[in-house]
Amino acid sequence: MDRTRPLALALAGALAVGGLVALTPLAHAADTELARNGGFESGLDGWSCTAGSGAVVASPVHSGTKALQATPAGSDNARCAQTVTVKPNSTYTLSGWVRGSYVYLGASGTGTTDVSTWTQSAPDWQRLATTFTTGASTTSVTVYTHGWYGTGAYQADDLSLLGPGGDPVQTPATPTGLTAGSATDTTVTLGWPAVAGATSYRVYQGGALVATVTGTSYTATGLTAATSYTFQISAANSAGESAKSAAVTATTTSSGGGNPGGTLPAHALVGYLHASFANGSGYTRMADVPDSWDVIDLAFGEPTSVTSGDIRFSLCPATECPNVESAADFKAAIKAKQAAGKKVLISIGGQNGQVQLTTTAARDTFVSSVSKIIDEYGLDGLDIDFEGHSLSLQSGDTDFRNPTTPVVVNLISAVKTLKARYGAKFVLTMAPETFFVQLGYQYYGSGPWGGQDPRAGAYLPVIHALRDDLTLLHVQDYNSGSIMGLDNQYHSMGGADFHIAMTDMLLTGFPVAGNTDRVFPPLRPDQVAIGLPASTQAGNGYTAPAEVTRALDCLTKKSNCGSYQPHGSRPGLRGLMTWSVNWDRYNGGEFSRNFDAYTWS
Repeated sequence: MDRTRPLALALAGALAVGGLVALTPLAHAADTELARNGGFESGLDGWSCTAGSGAVVASPVHSGTKALQATPAGSDNARCAQTVTVKPNSTYTLSGWVRGSYVYLGASGTGTTDVSTWTQSAPDWQRLATTFTTGASTTSVTVYTHGWYGTGAYQADDLSLLGPGGDPVQTPATPTGLTAGSATDTTVTLGWPAVAGATSYRVYQGGALVATVTGTSYTATGLTAATSYTFQISAANSAGESAKSAAVTATTTSSGGGNPGGTLPAHALVGYLHASFANGSGYTRMADVPDSWDVIDLAFGEPTSVTSGDIRFSLCPATECPNVESAADFKAAIKAKQAAGKKVLISIGGQNGQVQLTTTAARDTFVSSVSKIIDEYGLDGLDIDFEGHSLSLQSGDTDFRNPTTPVVVNLISAVKTLKARYGAKFVLTMAPETFFVQLGYQYYGSGPWGGQDPRAGAYLPVIHALRDDLTLLHVQDYNSGSIMGLDNQYHSMGGADFHIAMTDMLLTGFPVAGNTDRVFPPLRPDQVAIGLPASTQAGNGYTAPAEVTRALDCLTKKSNCGSYQPHGSRPGLRGLMTWSVNWDRYNGGEFSRNFDAYTWS
C-alpha cells in the first residue's frame, strides 16, 4: 500500500529533481574520513541492514568493484546504518552516491538536529550531501541510508563522513575468566570479569552466536538434560569484536525436568477434537478417538468476553451434535484415554476465542477459570491457541527477551502460575500461527519506526519466557501467507519445503527483526511438532501425505530434501499436529495412517 508523503517531502523531491539541492561546504583540510567501508568493497563489514534487506553487488557501482543494494519489503524500508565515533561541538559533512527512487541519506543521534536528504528519482548515480553539528556531549552518531515502502531496490556507494575524528576507540581485549556456574536440566549460568572498554559481550554456544548482553553474566536456556555444552564469549564495542575467549564446557543435570510434562512418546501425534462444536466434520465422541492420537486438545475453552479472562468450556449442544455423549461419559472416556498413556488438554482460544489479559485481574481470573476446567475434567494440561488479535505488542516493546506489553506479560505470569500449581507433570503446548512466530525473523511488533502490524512476532516473548516449561510447540503451518526462511527466500504453504523451512527456524534459532543482538534461541527437537490441516476441508495449506513424508525425511534424516537445506538432522523431532481429529476421521483417517506408517529411523 502506498503511503502518503508529507507536502514538505514532496516539495523537497521536486527541488531535488530540478537540480536545486544546495551543495554542502567543502571539508576542511584537517577533516578525516570516518565512515568505515563506505565503498562496500569489504561487503557489509561495518554496516547493519534491517531484516536482511542489504546485499553487496558488483553492478551497478559508482566506483571500485562493489556497491550496496538494499530492497524495501512490506513495512521495512531497507535501512542500512553504521555508528561512527565523533567529537562534541564539531561540524561534519555526510555524502554519498545513490541510485533508485526515494533514496534517503541521513544522520541520527547528533545531539542537536538530526539531518537527512533524499532524492525522489535517480535513474543514474546521484550525489546526496548534508551537514550537521554535534552536541556538547555527543561522541557517536549513526549514519544511514534507506529506501521507501513499496518501492524497488536502491543502490548506494562511496558513502562518506568527513570531520574531526573522535578519540580512537580500541577493540577490547579478549575476555578471560569465563566460568560456568549452576546448571539445571535445561539451563547453564555463565559469568566473567568485565573487560575495559567493552560495551557488550557476545555469547557463543557450540561456536554459534546465541546472545549479546551488556552485563557480565548470561543464562543459557532451552538446553537438553544430561548434555554437555561448550561456551565462549567475546567483548565488543564500536571498534569491533575481540577474539573469542577460551571455551568452557558445562553439563546439564538429568533429573527429568528437561522434558516438561514428560511421558510423551518419542514421536507423537497431536490432534484437536471438536468437543464444543461440530464444524461440518461431525461430532466425534471421546471414546471413539482412534488410538493413533497421543495428545488430544479439547477445542475450545473460550472467554465470556475478550478482556474478562474468564474461560468457559462445555460439550457441544445436542441440537448441533445429536450424538454427543453425557458429561459423565465424556469424563470417563478421558480417564480411559489417560490410562492408555494419552494426554488430554484444554485448548484456549481458537479462531473465535479472542483472549486479551489486559489487567492483572483478568490474569487472575484466567488462572482460576482454567484451573476449574482442568480440575472438573481431570485434564493433563493446557494448550494455548491464541489467534487473531489476542496478542499484540505495544509501541516501544521491541525486545522479545524483556516484554512490557500487559497482554503478553500477564499471559506469561498466568501460565507460570498454572505450571507451579500442577507441577512437573503439567503438559503445556502452544499452537501459534506463522504470523506470530516465524514472521518475527523479518518484523517484530510495530517496528523501530512504527507502521508495522503490532502482532508480528508477538508469540516470541511468550515462547521464550516459557521455554523451560514448554512441552510442545506446534506452529500452524496453514492459513498462512508466504514467510521468509533462514535462506532469506519466501516459502509458501502446501509443500514440503514450507514445513522444512518453518520448522528449521524453530530448531536453529534466528535474529528477531534481523537484529543479530536479539537472537531467538533454538528449541529442542523434542519440543517441536509440525502443524498441518488433516484434509482439504480443514484449512488452507493442505499437504499431501507424500510431501509430509518428505518433510519428515529431510528434517529428521536430512534426506529427500528439496530446495531448502535444514541446519542439520533432528531425529528427535517430536512429531505432527493436525486440525483436526474430526476432519481426519471425516477424510478416512488419511493423516493418522500416514503418521502411523512413517519410519523414523
